[in-house]
Order: sequence, then C-alpha cells, then structure tokens
Amino acid sequence: MTADLSQLVKAYDVRGVVPDQWDEALAERFGAAFVEVTAAAAIVIGHDMRPTSPALSGAFARGAAACGADVTMIGLCSTDQLYYASGAMDLPGAMFTASHNPAQYNGIKMCRAGAAPVGQDTGLAEIRTLVEEWSTTGAPQLTATPGTITERDTLTDYAAYLLSLVDLSAIRPLKVVVDAGNGMGGHTVPTVFAGLPVDLVPMYFELDGTFPNHEANPLDPKNIVDLQARVVAEGADLGLAFDGDADRCFVVDERGEGVSPSAITALVAARELARNGGSGTVIHNLITSHSVPEVVRENGGTPVRTRVGHSFIKAEMAAHGAIFGGEHSAHYYFRDFWNADTGMLAALHVLAALGGGPAPLSTLVSQYDRYAGSGEINSTVDDQPARTADVRAAFAHREGVTTDDLDGLTVTAPDWWFNLRASNTEPLLRLNVEARDEATMKAVRDEALTLIRPSHPASAATP
Repeated sequence: MTADLSQLVKAYDVRGVVPDQWDEALAERFGAAFVEVTAAAAIVIGHDMRPTSPALSGAFARGAAACGADVTMIGLCSTDQLYYASGAMDLPGAMFTASHNPAQYNGIKMCRAGAAPVGQDTGLAEIRTLVEEWSTTGAPQLTATPGTITERDTLTDYAAYLLSLVDLSAIRPLKVVVDAGNGMGGHTVPTVFAGLPVDLVPMYFELDGTFPNHEANPLDPKNIVDLQARVVAEGADLGLAFDGDADRCFVVDERGEGVSPSAITALVAARELARNGGSGTVIHNLITSHSVPEVVRENGGTPVRTRVGHSFIKAEMAAHGAIFGGEHSAHYYFRDFWNADTGMLAALHVLAALGGGPAPLSTLVSQYDRYAGSGEINSTVDDQPARTADVRAAFAHREGVTTDDLDGLTVTAPDWWFNLRASNTEPLLRLNVEARDEATMKAVRDEALTLIRPSHPASAATP
C-alpha cells in the first residue's frame, strides 16, 4: 500500500487508521526500520486488545527478525508493562496500541533499551525515512541469518516489580472501584491487586478494543460518570480509571469527585521525596498546578518546570536524575521505573497513602489541591499567533505581571496565572487558568477567552 507517512508518524509515535493508513505490510517495514535504526540484536514487542493488534505486532516481529533481531513477544500487555519489559530485559521495545483512539485506529509506541523514548528527535524521523524509501524501492536488505521469535509472559514479574516499589503491607482494607474502560487495565489490575487488602469492584474489565461502554479516556469528564456513580453506590473508598493502554490513571474520591492529576502529582512527589531521604528533583510540566512545586519545596525537593509532552519530561528526568515527574494529563514518571510513565505505580502510591491512615481520600488530597483551576479550554481560531499576541498585549504590562515563552505564553500575577498554547496539529488554542479563588479564576478566564474568541464574546465562559 502507499501510505501518507506524514499523517501516520506523529511526534512521539506511529498512529493511524487500519487499513486505510497502514497495514501489516507497512508494519513489517516498520519492524525492519526499527532494528536498523536502533542497531538492536534483540527486541521485545507487546500489544493491546484492539482487533488489529495481534496481526500488526506479528508483522512487525517478522520484519525485525528478517533483519537479524531476536524477538520476544510478550503478547497482551499495558504500555507500562512493555516499558517494564524493555527496562528489565534491557532491550528496545515496541508497543502496539492507539491508547484511547477509536477502534479503527492502531499505533506503535517505540523505545530503546531501558525504556528510553523514541521520538522525532531520537530515531522516529530516521525510521520514517527508511520506511518511505522501502515503500518505493522494495524490501530492505535482509540479513543472512534471521532472528528468532519467541514468546514470554511478563505480567507476574511486572506486578511484583511495581509492588516492590511501594510498601502496602500495613494498609487498612480498602474498597476500590476500577473502571478499565474495556482496555488493558482489565488485564493488569487483577494480577497487580492480587493479595492486597483490597475489595476490588471491577467495571468494564472485558478486553474489547471497540470500547462498547465509553471511550477509554478518563480525562474527559463524560467517561468517568459511570465510575463516579459506582463509587458512591458501593460506598467505596476511591475509584480508579485507566485509559485504553493503561499507562494513565485518573482518581475519584469517596464522594465521587474527581481528584486532579496535579494533586496526585503532589501527593506522589511527597511520598517519593520521603522515600529518598527528603531530597531529590521532581519534574512537572508548566500546566500542572502551582501546588506541585510548592509541595515539592515543602518536602525538601527541587522542582523543575518543563514543556508539555512526555519526551520533554523524560529528557529532564534523565538530565536531572529526577526521582519523579508528573503531568496534568495523568502521566506519572518514576526514576525507579526507568524514567518511564506508569499510572499503575501512581495508583499504588494513592492506595498506600490512603490505607496508611484513617482519613478519607477527599481529606487526604485537600492539602495538595490548593487553587481553583479552569481545566484545559480549547478554542478554534483562524490565526493562533494573532490571538496570542492580543492576549499578551492585554496582560503583559500590568503591574506585578510577568510572562514567559517556555511553551506557548504563560502569564503570571501574584494571585493567578494562565498558559495559552497552540495545538501542533489543529487550529486550536489551549487555555489553562489557575487562581487563589474561584471568582478570580473565572474573571481571568473570561477576560482571556474574550480576547481569544473576539467574535463570540457571549461564549467566553464556556469551555
């Protein structure tokens, strides 16, 4: 097939519609190119529950083996389970998943040995170039001795490794509702939670890549409605929601209220700092709440602010030897997990913190949730630079206000701040506002949105 690789190869991964944008033949070339670029003698491959994942991952394995690499297939797994395998086996890895995208999509998340990321600047551009060349010239040059393809189950080892990083031995019994969204959480949670003093209430654990109940994206409020209701109905201590490939985790408290990923970042940061003797660097992106760097400093750590995106977080984790990193999107990164992201390990930290004392989760996280936030508000605009310039002109020269351009435009005042970022792929501006109180947050939000959406001022307050 002739593929439009500019649409298929993204900044951090490969992702597109099957078979319209890619198929097994193209997956086989990606496997060969992956081995060529990483110079790998052996690799590990996993896949999610999407109907097309087994065939695509098998084709990738054939392409890799044809170029001389020995391939270990770990089968059904979460993305962080693939990162575990890459780290523990010290092998480059490929995970076949499209996360929370609709069923007709599939993709590949690739990493070097030790779960080091492969993105546009770290090998993905070269992989794309090779696949494009081979799509025109034919198959890549094959090695005289092809590699082997073997199977291995890593789920039990993955669970044991995570549990070795969090002490759950003395927690009180907890009732936990888990919404797996018909994704890979339904595969990993039963094994990870086995033996813990947890009364597990499963929701949508059946592996189904058509997502029959709701989209497996817990950051969208409509997708956690079922979980919120079930937590209250069950009188549970908390709820957990995983995305399709189970690398992100969203938390709901005992009242059925969502807990912001920033509050979870702060909670886990405090625990990881304590675990490391009260010192260490914690990475956070510039969209997380200001409560995160405050909590880090209060617990003896050094916060480092970075751009949005897992490649930036992982790069800063490595550069600073950071012990932990968190994003507003519910991605959580751990030094002891090869700087990779794992929502499951963050969930275990929440269980340990909650089970280590008598207070309900809402009380526990209140110390980490100090400000009023708008959440991310997207606006479709014709001219992103012009609208951003209008916002800068309106706010930049006010007394006590500072600006920076680390990632989009960030405007900071003593009692509030906001960030305005352009989407790289859509004609959107993304606004995040935070303030000391709800009234101030709404006032700043509405003023900014009136400038961003000048032709629709009446809709300014509507995300």
